[in-house]
Amino acid sequence: MKTSEATRTVESRWRSFRALTALLAVLALVAAACGSSDSDASSETTSSETTSDESTVAPDGDPIKVMTVTTLNAAGPTYQNIANTANAYAEYINARGGIAGRPLEVTVCDEQFDPAVATTCAREAVDQGMVSVVGSFTFFAESIVPVIADSSITWFGACCPITPSELTSPYSFPIGNQPMYAVGAIKKAVDDGCEHINAVIIEGAEIFLPPMENAIGALGQSFGEIVSLPATAQDYSAEVAQATGSDADCVISIIGETPFITWNTAWTQSGTEARQYGPQGNLNEVSAKGNEAATDGDIVAGMYPDISTAPWDEYRVALDEAGYDTTELDYNSLGGMGTWAAFVGFTQIAESIDGEITAESFYNAATATSELDLNGMVPVLDFTQEWTDGLEGYQRLFNRSVVFSELKNGKVVPLTTEFEDVGKLATGDAG
Repeated sequence: MKTSEATRTVESRWRSFRALTALLAVLALVAAACGSSDSDASSETTSSETTSDESTVAPDGDPIKVMTVTTLNAAGPTYQNIANTANAYAEYINARGGIAGRPLEVTVCDEQFDPAVATTCAREAVDQGMVSVVGSFTFFAESIVPVIADSSITWFGACCPITPSELTSPYSFPIGNQPMYAVGAIKKAVDDGCEHINAVIIEGAEIFLPPMENAIGALGQSFGEIVSLPATAQDYSAEVAQATGSDADCVISIIGETPFITWNTAWTQSGTEARQYGPQGNLNEVSAKGNEAATDGDIVAGMYPDISTAPWDEYRVALDEAGYDTTELDYNSLGGMGTWAAFVGFTQIAESIDGEITAESFYNAATATSELDLNGMVPVLDFTQEWTDGLEGYQRLFNRSVVFSELKNGKVVPLTTEFEDVGKLATGDAG
C-alpha cells in the first residue's frame, strides 16, 4: 500500500479534534451535499403516531426510542430534510406494524449549530434511554459520540462521517462515506478516457487531495492543474480559465452547491468543452440551472443511487404519505437518502435481537452484523470488519463504494447502479 507523506500529515491532523475547526469549509462542502435549507423549523419534534390499515396489526407496548440529531435553527445550513425523513420513517413503519411489534418513537434534536447544544442532545439521549442515535448529520458529532458511548448508545447510520469519533469509535456505525466520492470521480474520469485531468478543490477541503493524488497516481496519471477555489466570490472566471487550461478534457470539481452555482455560470461563459466530475448533492439540478447546455453530460459521483431508482421506492411512498413536498427540499441528497437508509438498517438489526431491544443489545447486535443488506441503497455492509489496512484514522468506514449519475439537460439521471469499491485506490493501490 502506497501512502504519501502528505497523506500521513493530513491523517495525523484528522485524528485530532483541534483540526476540526480548521476544516469547517470542507464540512460546508458536506453540508450542501446533505441538502441544506434555510427554512424555519421547530427545535425538537417527536413522531410515534401509529396508523394502520385493516391488514396491519397496530404496534403496541413501550416504544422503541431513538434520536436523530441535526441542525434546524441556525444562521448557516439547516437540514429539515433529515428531520422530515426521520419522522416520515416513524410514521411509515408504525403504520406497518412497527419494529418487532412495538412502535418506533423518534425524537429530532436540533443542535442549533452549537457544540454545547449538541452535548445537551447527547445527554438527553442518555437520560431518555434512547436505543440509538440514528441517521444524523451534525458538524459536532465529537460533542455527542463519546457521551452516548459511555451508555452503550450507538451513533448509527451516519451518511457523512467527518469527525474522529465517527471514524474510529466502536460505537459508530456509519453507512455513508467520506471522501470516497472524490476518489470515485477520478476513477470514472480515467475509465471514460480522460487524458488531461485537472482538479478544483474549494478552500478548506484540502483533506480530499491526498487520497485523490493517491488515486490518480495509481491510475498512471497526474493532475495538470490543482486549483484552490475561494469559498465565496462573485465571479470564478479566472479559476475556470485555470481549471480548463493545460488542454484539460476533464475536471474533478470538489465544490459545494452554492459556490457551484457561481462556478457553473463562469463555466458556461468560458465556452469550454471539458466535462466535470462533481459530488452528489452539489453538482445537481440547483447548481446546473441556467447552465444546462454547459453541464450536459457532467458526471455526479456519490454514495447512494439516485432517488428515482428501485432501492428508494418505499422512501418515496413514505414522503408522499407524510405529505412532504419534495419540490421544496432536496431529498435526493446524502442527508435525505442517508437518513432513510440508516433507519432501514436500524430496523433490520433491531428485529434480529432475541430479547429486549436496548442500547446495549442493539450495540451487541450491530457489532455482530456481518451482512447488512439494504436492497441496493448501499453495498452489503460488514460491521465486524474494520478498515484496518486502509487510510489511517478511517477504520470505521465500512462503505467505501461509489455510484454515478449524470446531468442531462439540467436533470440528474441515474448512470450506474452497481457499486464500485474505491477503498484500495484511495490508498494508492490500483488493485
